[in-house]
Amino acid sequence: MFEGPVQDLIDELGRLPGIGPKSAQRIAFHLLATEEADVTRLQEALQKVKVGVVFCEVCGNVSEQPRCRICSDARRDATLVCVVEEPKDVLAVERTREFRGRYHVLGGALDPLSGIGPDQLRVRELLTRIGGVGGDQGGEPEIAEVILAMDPNTEGEATATYLVRLLRDFPGLTVTKLASGLPMGGDLEFADELTLGRALAGRRAF
Repeated sequence: MFEGPVQDLIDELGRLPGIGPKSAQRIAFHLLATEEADVTRLQEALQKVKVGVVFCEVCGNVSEQPRCRICSDARRDATLVCVVEEPKDVLAVERTREFRGRYHVLGGALDPLSGIGPDQLRVRELLTRIGGVGGDQGGEPEIAEVILAMDPNTEGEATATYLVRLLRDFPGLTVTKLASGLPMGGDLEFADELTLGRALAGRRAF
């Protein structure tokens, strides 16, 4: 244990996700040894994030404006919506350069043990967006396909299953899910049974 402000800084850093006690100490002492101008830039960046960043009124992604750049881009296919859990997932899909539609960020995944149910996620907003009920759709075309891009874990699977149940009642709406299978460059012998099983079930013709 250190004294006063140093320990306070270590404690606060330790609250960040993925930062353990040793990492918190390293970061704290790095900041102590850093030039004052560098620390000031960090302070300003943190302040700007809290003051200047909002969530897009359409998709829920982080943005500097009421509508994010993707929702404001008329070149994006408004009939195609990819549903993801977190804003970081939008970046992951964008890096593929394969998707030219728009997004809907849920803000997490269903996790009853942690008290996260449908009301804690942006499920209602998704249904409103697809149905065009209660809110200006801006004259945009009707959504034709929803791609569920949840994390491949228990919470992600539960969230996808729940959404499928809700979305199948929309006439003419196609609901798809990301294919799951073997990573490029991997060896079959190291693949777990679930991944290999899904790769077999999702096989397609050349």
